[in-house]
Amino acid sequence: MSTRPATIDFLLDQLRAVPEVRALKMFGEYALYCGDKVVALVCDDRLFVKITAAGREIVGEGYAEGEAFPGARPSMLIPDDVLEDDEWLCRLIRATAAALPPPKPKKPRKPKAG
Repeated sequence: MSTRPATIDFLLDQLRAVPEVRALKMFGEYALYCGDKVVALVCDDRLFVKITAAGREIVGEGYAEGEAFPGARPSMLIPDDVLEDDEWLCRLIRATAAALPPPKPKKPRKPKAG
């Protein structure tokens, strides 16, 4: 099962107070960006937020860990019932983005031999 576009529309609407949030489709699922940082993955209509100390403080000790896909790093699996609280969700995404390091610069591509 892959994530429905309606799920992404709902999450982006909930996060509308964070203007730098966007979702990009990747391999049938989605990466949630805040600025230039990937802060979460949305797979099978479930939100997996990267684990940070700041995020754990907001979510609390009772969060469940999950893998967005087999072999992925563990993430905080955010329960559907709290996704309705847009202020809480915006706080979580902002705090997670602030706690993550900047992305590594991309290496320039080598020209194809021709």
